[in-house]
Amino acid sequence: MASVDLVRKVALGLPRTSEHLIHDRVKFRVGRIVYLALSRDEATLGFAFPREERAALVATEPERFFLPRASDLRYHWVCAHLGLLGDDELRDLVVDAWRMVVPKRVFAQWQQGA
Repeated sequence: MASVDLVRKVALGLPRTSEHLIHDRVKFRVGRIVYLALSRDEATLGFAFPREERAALVATEPERFFLPRASDLRYHWVCAHLGLLGDDELRDLVVDAWRMVVPKRVFAQWQQGA
C-alpha cells in the first residue's frame, strides 16, 4: 500500500522538485508547475496525467482513479485513492507526472543516472 512517505521520498528524489504547503495541502512542483498534490487528509493524490488518456484510466479502474473537481478539469490532472495504489505503481505515477513538467533533457539525464 502506497503512503505519503513514499510519495515524498520518490518526488524529492527527482531533479528540480520542491515541496510546498499551499492552503494546508502538500504539493510538489518543478519551478511554478505543480505535478503532485495530496488532499488535506492525505488520503488522495492528484497528479499530472495526459488529458487525452485520463478518461480511459478512470473508466478502467474507477474504484482507484477519479477525475478532479470540475474547476480543475482544464488541467492535465487525475486523482487516485492513495491507499489503493501499490508502491511500484505509485513510483511510476510520480515519475510520469514529473516527466510531464521537466525539460526532456532533464528527464534523459535522470534516466541515464537511474
